[in-house]
Amino acid sequence: MDKIVYFDNNATTQVAPEVLEAMMPFFGPLYGNPSSMHAFGGQVAKYLNKAREEVAAFLNAEPDEIIFTSCASESDNAAIRGAAEYRGRETKIITTAVEHPAVLQPCRRLKASGHAEIELPVNSVGQIDLDELKRELEGTKNALVSIMWANNETGTVFPIEKIAEICKEYGAIFHTDAVQVAGKIPVDVKKVPVDMLSMSGHKFHAPKGVGIMYVRRGTKLKPFMLGGHQENARRAGTENVPYIVGLAKACELATKSMASEYAQVGAMRDKLEAGLLAACPNVRVNGDKSNRLPNTLNMSFEYIEGEAIAYHLSDKGICISTGSACASGSLDPSHVIRAMGVPFIAVHGSVRFSLSRYNTMEEVDYVLRELPPVIKNLRDLSPFGPDNDPSAGIYR
Repeated sequence: MDKIVYFDNNATTQVAPEVLEAMMPFFGPLYGNPSSMHAFGGQVAKYLNKAREEVAAFLNAEPDEIIFTSCASESDNAAIRGAAEYRGRETKIITTAVEHPAVLQPCRRLKASGHAEIELPVNSVGQIDLDELKRELEGTKNALVSIMWANNETGTVFPIEKIAEICKEYGAIFHTDAVQVAGKIPVDVKKVPVDMLSMSGHKFHAPKGVGIMYVRRGTKLKPFMLGGHQENARRAGTENVPYIVGLAKACELATKSMASEYAQVGAMRDKLEAGLLAACPNVRVNGDKSNRLPNTLNMSFEYIEGEAIAYHLSDKGICISTGSACASGSLDPSHVIRAMGVPFIAVHGSVRFSLSRYNTMEEVDYVLRELPPVIKNLRDLSPFGPDNDPSAGIYR
């Protein structure tokens, strides 16, 4: 395929050339095991320690609060299940209906094993009611709260600082899945008093296969992976040094360019949104337009299927998604879009565009040329539509 326009960066991102360059020595001459006692392995441990310091600085954390993992899904599982196991069966689990499956499924597994588990609903723009969170925490002596910093499908950013303060007020332990905010907006764990936080390198131009679990000093949890002393006995397994070094480099690059990228990527997203709203009738934007990531646009095209839109755009070299990449392969409508109460005529037609610093305005223009005819053709073929749907008026 000659032309690729990659607008699926919430699924994964291109590895930055600087990141790849930083990794290469650890696939060659610096191949020693950092846990070895000899000097050859010991020299690699120095790079590992330096990377830990750099990642800690990215979060304004302390180096001993950083645990390297294989991905954010592992970090989510380790944080939620490890904290619940340490605190006991009486722990009440509180999360939201729009979390990533890597949070929802561990929480539901804990519910099946006897924990009380609450999934807070969201409103039409994907935000929770903070008063409802307080009501669930009132009178609860032992609670574990897991609420994402920003939603992976809509880009809606939660008031995470307020949520953390509420959890602190009620004595609850608080975990946040910060996967989608890493590299896009500042994350400062001294300013936002989270107890645990998950991130994944491949969402901000590091490679797939490396993640972070931040655990604030004093936070107790049982290790998720056993079998070795690595990560201060909190996560067994020989450290993935090349990828950890690459992750640290990605953190450095993000710190330098975050402000300029916010404006650059946000301008592309806004142009794409305005152009599609103008060119396509019966379309709606999903999420909180006042509080969202600069790179993410989720839209519902009424009366057609999102999978069909993605399929036809793929033929034109345009890469988008219909929701979470971890849920691709399911034909069910997005649980996030359903939780927001998006009408039936639109819920199946939801697609996500997610951009990065490697995208251009020319690519936005290309999508604006190619997508409206696709929408029109699909609607012409569809047996549904405003003229054929007697109930459509109830949604207007």
